[in-house]
Amino acid sequence: MKSPILLDGKAISEKIRNQIASTLADAKSKGKGIPTLATILVGNDPASETYVNMKVKACEKVGMNSRYVRMKDSTTTEELLSEIRKLNEDTSVNGILLQHPVPHQIDERRCFDEIAIGKDVDGVTTHNFGKLSMGMEAYYPCTPYGMILLLKEYGIDTKGKHAVVVGRSPILGKPMAIMLTNLDATVTLCHSKTVNLPELVKQADIIVGAVGKPEFIKADWMKEGVVILDAGYNVGNVGDIEVSKAKDKSSHYTPVPGGVGPMTISVLLLQTMYSFLNQFSPKLDAHASNR
Repeated sequence: MKSPILLDGKAISEKIRNQIASTLADAKSKGKGIPTLATILVGNDPASETYVNMKVKACEKVGMNSRYVRMKDSTTTEELLSEIRKLNEDTSVNGILLQHPVPHQIDERRCFDEIAIGKDVDGVTTHNFGKLSMGMEAYYPCTPYGMILLLKEYGIDTKGKHAVVVGRSPILGKPMAIMLTNLDATVTLCHSKTVNLPELVKQADIIVGAVGKPEFIKADWMKEGVVILDAGYNVGNVGDIEVSKAKDKSSHYTPVPGGVGPMTISVLLLQTMYSFLNQFSPKLDAHASNR
């Protein structure tokens, strides 16, 4: 068996960001202005603060404006909805990101769905999820789309492959399952009520860890030659998959950190650029048969 290939999200992310920077510099030179990404952070969760700061810096590096909207921990749903509506109406704002999670008293789904469809560059609205599921042009949830771009960059064919996705969150596991289906994979979507999970994982040609539990998916559950995509990031710099042991039996794998994480922010920037240029990202189902 050949040596496993590391799916270098950091390197591919840098490549995407360089392309964004070049495109935006060209647009600016032609008098088209500069795109703006608005990020809303409610409360003072340290991890969310760190993540938002990373996004702000990433915007600056590619030549985008960023608007950081901070709201107090006691913010109500109505107050947050009002802020989102202001950003929807602001023609200088091209993308809106509501940082997850929000405080418990807020109806997060209602607030996500208040974001204008054309500014939903994080792909969190019900409307964009529905368009994705129907194989239509849409803004995609950033982490799943980042994983798809990694597969494409490394020439990994999904057609006819059995993909097992562990985790069914509406912004990660479910959309990833749909994207892989649109790319002609046969997908099994697993979750906390799944019976015989190790046996299902053993069948996977592609395994996606999106469950939010450190090293929950074990190396001895996997067959030789599997493609490992680990979307988890837990305390201690470990993912959802036991990658340290599983990578040697894989054909390709994402490290943690440096795999999926950098791709998430790059996709956010990419889709903000698409919004600025008034176009959508490419369809994922270009070769799907719909049968």
